[in-house]
Amino acid sequence: MQVSSLNEVKVYSLSCGKSLPEWLSDRKKRALQKKDVDVRRRIELIQDFEMPTVCTTIKVSKDGQYILATGTYKPRVRCYDTYQLSLKFERCLDSEVVTFETLSDDYSKIVFLHNDRYIEFHSQSGFYYKTRIPKFGRDFSYHYPSCDLYFVGASSEVYRLNLEQGRYLNPLQTDAAENNVCDINSVHGLFATGTIEGRVECWDPRTRGRVGLLDCALSSVTADSEINSLPTISALKFNGALTMAVGTSTGQVLLYDLRSDKPLLVKDHQYGLPIKSVHFQDSLDLILSADSRIIKMWNKNSGKIFTSLEPEHDINDVCLYPNSGMLLTANETPKMGIYYIPVLGPAPRWCSFLDNLTEELEENPESTVYDDYKFVTKKDLENLGLTHLIGSPFLRAYMHGFFMDIRLYHKVKLMVNPFAYEEYRKDKIRQKIEETRAQRVQLKKLPKVNKELALKLIEEEEEKQKSTWKKKVKSLPNILTDDRFKVMFENPDFQVDEESEEFRLLNPLVSKISEKRKKKLRLLEQQELREKEEEEEPEGKPSDAESSESSDDEKDWVEEVRKQRRLLHQEEKMKRQEQLREDQQTVLKPQFYEIKAGEEFRSFKDSAAKQKLLNKTLEDRLKLEAKNGTLSVSDTTVGSKQLTFTLKRSEQQKKQQEAEKLHRQERKTLRRSAGHLKSRHRRGRPFH
Repeated sequence: MQVSSLNEVKVYSLSCGKSLPEWLSDRKKRALQKKDVDVRRRIELIQDFEMPTVCTTIKVSKDGQYILATGTYKPRVRCYDTYQLSLKFERCLDSEVVTFETLSDDYSKIVFLHNDRYIEFHSQSGFYYKTRIPKFGRDFSYHYPSCDLYFVGASSEVYRLNLEQGRYLNPLQTDAAENNVCDINSVHGLFATGTIEGRVECWDPRTRGRVGLLDCALSSVTADSEINSLPTISALKFNGALTMAVGTSTGQVLLYDLRSDKPLLVKDHQYGLPIKSVHFQDSLDLILSADSRIIKMWNKNSGKIFTSLEPEHDINDVCLYPNSGMLLTANETPKMGIYYIPVLGPAPRWCSFLDNLTEELEENPESTVYDDYKFVTKKDLENLGLTHLIGSPFLRAYMHGFFMDIRLYHKVKLMVNPFAYEEYRKDKIRQKIEETRAQRVQLKKLPKVNKELALKLIEEEEEKQKSTWKKKVKSLPNILTDDRFKVMFENPDFQVDEESEEFRLLNPLVSKISEKRKKKLRLLEQQELREKEEEEEPEGKPSDAESSESSDDEKDWVEEVRKQRRLLHQEEKMKRQEQLREDQQTVLKPQFYEIKAGEEFRSFKDSAAKQKLLNKTLEDRLKLEAKNGTLSVSDTTVGSKQLTFTLKRSEQQKKQQEAEKLHRQERKTLRRSAGHLKSRHRRGRPFH
């Protein structure tokens, strides 16, 4: 059991400690309890009070005997009997549960709203009936006088299901695009729904008409609050006939009197997280509001914080056990939270032993050390000359020393050593000098490649660290420590060329800054040669303070750019002159090229014309081909274009084609002459 205290209000966490796995045998569990002290001291108020993975919602039946919780995975509902302090039953479901409600005093009638638009009814024996709503639901409430279930969700309509008739009734048409939460006042039956636009619409179930509208989004914005988006309604709860609490998605809780459209009180959680649930504690006039990180308890009249709870894991739902000081939470963890706050009320009847346990713990409190007293030993008293106070009311014996008033200690310390402030000041100066030395030692570790770039990155990192003290800056990864850029400071091929034209134009002020960095690099190299022990540096401005000074004047920047451009023009002019001199001195010699076998030499004009043709666009080339007659474009009957072209052949291909044509003609003449001779032979004519 863990005990925490805030504003002198003790909160006992009954669910902390190690949890034993279910598959362990009883013998191994007993062995662990003997060996492990934490397991032996833990309090298991309800056996197996947990879920396999995550618990989403938790509620207590109206008679207080049963605790029902839903969770995953697989989707299921578990019912715990508080009289037996154990699990009564467990039922697996088809889909995850958004929320549920017990219609009877016990667990015999339960309604589940699933995330797949199904509404599931369970009786004492198990599953009873399932139906579906048109849109995805987010919350529902039960109106006891008319036996109507009101469902709100991703729709502007509020669906009504009458359990007496067993059919859907005409829905209520709201002005909102979507509705998040709803609640029904148990005194006069007023139905209220919270919209995504940050409004609360109130309806009368008897006339099915809207009777009121509250703009909570506008009222939640105060002078101290910072809101980046439109607040939506995330929680809604009635208390009595006239009081209503509204929670927003930006972390504000508004307390309303139904007779006024202005909130009585606006409480900000300061976390910017949506409010999960709101509960009223009538005995102490408290309101319990919870987001995913913290549960705050505050006075509903003044808004003063009473106490708060901050569990280790995110909160999904909170349930206050009626007429007691017990609090149940559904968390993003298998184990469900159980907290007992004796100030809120007594322990429930089924765990009344908690009152005796907490009383025993309060009777034997642990020893604490107060800030208003100083613990001194006998040797310290001898140094201060206060040994004569031993036994007097000014010293209280404790363990191996004494407690004395801190004000008396400071007065005596000042009288004994009046130069204590000077020593303190010198110690602070020495610490500052050592801190600057530590920074310079870090600067020594420069890479072999791109030293100036590394020095620049280190200086920028130091400026970012200084700026974080003034304003919150998002931290970015450092290039020097990133493995992806490690080669840039190791491989000489990645060395930055500061003499290149691009570098000088993009960095016009690099000359002045680089001179300062080079000076700093020389100082670092000299510092590496020195010994580790060196004399203290005198007070004042450190030697490397000049490196942080830089000129950002626009005029200097423009002049520097012009100067760099003039230098670049002069360098280009010098290069052209040198190239001209070299060309004049060189003697051109003729070069001979060999033509491959089977090819003919063509003039250079043909190659130039071919290159010129290749440089033209496709449209120009098509126009030229159409002009020469090698290309023709025509329209088809369907409406498309038809392109006809002839391929150009090389000279060698043309000669080969002509030789083939002559060969075919020769064979044709030979066949004709052979046929003529055969016909003469048949007629009996002699050959000539």
